[in-house]
Amino acid sequence: MKKQKGFSLIELLIVVAIILIIAAIAIPNLMRSKMAANQSSAVGSLRTINTAQVTFQTNYPAVGYAATLAALGGSEATCTSATGASSTSACLIDPVLAAGTKSGYVFAVAAGGGTPAVTYTSLATPQVQGQTGQNAYCSDQSGVLFYDLSGTACSNGSSPL
Repeated sequence: MKKQKGFSLIELLIVVAIILIIAAIAIPNLMRSKMAANQSSAVGSLRTINTAQVTFQTNYPAVGYAATLAALGGSEATCTSATGASSTSACLIDPVLAAGTKSGYVFAVAAGGGTPAVTYTSLATPQVQGQTGQNAYCSDQSGVLFYDLSGTACSNGSSPL
């Protein structure tokens, strides 16, 4: 009588079933963790935008607050050149954030009317609600961060963080 080497088909199927059960439990937790990390990154990025806006307004008082993320940012070539920063490319935030999309969130900035601009609003919304993030976040010149559970819009009337 020969001794068999290896595993039977039933044993292999049991192992595969156990792996699938573990994956079914782990994947939703991984997605929730990723969303939480994206949301934390969005809040941190809004704080960075707030700091950059105050610095921009201090450095360019004739302009006031920046009207776009591009004005707060700048390319590496611009920021390291001899001419350096300007009111159209202040080099205050990283190029990824200045492009408007970072860590599953879309960012936007708008300055209030008038010259110099004495108000601004900043907004962060998830790229895909329920997958890259759940909440929308916003801020203004007061520096207070607000959130909205719907994830679609946010205003100063929303809940403060």
